[in-house]
Amino acid sequence: MISELKQLFGEWIAAVDRAINSIAGRVMQQRQILLIEGDGNSFTAKAAAANKGAALPDVSFRLSNGEPVPSLPAEWETALRGSRIDIVLNPDHILFRSLDFPKRAVEFLDGMIRAQIDRLTPWTANDAVFGWSSPTDIPNERIALTLAATSKSKTQPLVQLAGNRGAASVTAFAELPPGEGAPARLKILEMSLQSAIGRRWDVPRVLRMTLLCSGLAAAAALMLAAYAGSVLDAEQQQLLHRIAERRASLRLGQTAAGGSTLSLLARRKQTTPSSVMVLEAISRVLPDTTYVTELRIEGDKVQVVGISQDAPSLVRLMEQSPQFSRATFFAPTTRAQNDPGERFHIEVHITPYFGSGT
Repeated sequence: MISELKQLFGEWIAAVDRAINSIAGRVMQQRQILLIEGDGNSFTAKAAAANKGAALPDVSFRLSNGEPVPSLPAEWETALRGSRIDIVLNPDHILFRSLDFPKRAVEFLDGMIRAQIDRLTPWTANDAVFGWSSPTDIPNERIALTLAATSKSKTQPLVQLAGNRGAASVTAFAELPPGEGAPARLKILEMSLQSAIGRRWDVPRVLRMTLLCSGLAAAAALMLAAYAGSVLDAEQQQLLHRIAERRASLRLGQTAAGGSTLSLLARRKQTTPSSVMVLEAISRVLPDTTYVTELRIEGDKVQVVGISQDAPSLVRLMEQSPQFSRATFFAPTTRAQNDPGERFHIEVHITPYFGSGT
C-alpha cells in the first residue's frame, strides 16, 4: 500500500509539474530554435520567425561529443538559453516501419508498441526513442500507422548540447520520406531540461515542501485547537459555576447586608422544607389504616410516629415516593394491648423537591 501511495504521489507531482510548466510556457515567451540535421553529422540552426527581438542569421556547425564545431556565436549562445529546441533528424538515420493492429487496440497502442519495440527495431525500449503516426482505418476492422525509431545514442549528443546551453526543452522529430502529399513529422523525443519558470524553481521539490509544510501546519493547528478547546471548556465551567453561585446569592437575598434578620429568614425559607407540603406528601403516601401521632421536621429529615396495621410496608411506600428517600426505623416497632395496630417510628430524608418554596 505504501509503495502504491508513493507511486500515486509521484504521478501527481509529475502531472502538476507538467501543468505548471505548460501554463508558464504559454504565459512566458520562449524563443523557438529549429535544428535541421544534414549530412555528415552537420546541423543548421534557425530562429523561428515568430520570435520577438532582433533576427538571428542561420548558423551551421558539426556536432562533436555534444559540442558544436566551430563554436556558436555569442548571440546564439544567449538565444539558446531558456529556449525550446525542435530538432528535425535526417530520415537516413531513422528506421521506419508500417504496422497494423486491430481497431480495438487504438487505446493501448503505447503499451503494445513498447512491448514489441525490440522485435520491430534493433534496439530495446530503453535504448531507443520512437514515435508513431496517427492511426488510419483500413479494411477488416484494422488500423495502420507508421513507426519511426532511432537509437537513443543518436539523440543524446543533441540533448547534451541543449542542456549545456541552458535550453528549457528538446523535442526531436523524424521527417517521413516524401510520398503522397506533404511530408509529415513524427515526434520521437520530448524532454524537459528545466522548468519553464527557470532553473531556480524545482517545481516537484517546491510541491513536496509545500505539502510537507501544509501537513505540519495542519497538525500544529489541530494541537492548538485541542489545547484552546480544553482551556475554553475549563473557562466555561468556571463561568457556569460563578453564574450558579451568583444566582443562588440573588435568590437568598445576599445582595443586602450579610447576617441581617431578613437575610437569615430568606435563607431559612429557601433551605427549610415547607411543613405543609411535607404533611401533604405524607398523607398521600400513608394508607387510610395508618394514623400519625407525631411529626417532626429537622433540616432535611422528617420523623413520623404513628400506628399502622402493617408497619413494615410503610418503609417501602416511603421509598417509592419521589418526595422521600432512605426511609428507616429509628426505634423498634411495638404493639400494645389496647393499640389497634403496630406503633412505628420512621425517619426519612426529604428530597430537594421542597427546597424551592414559592
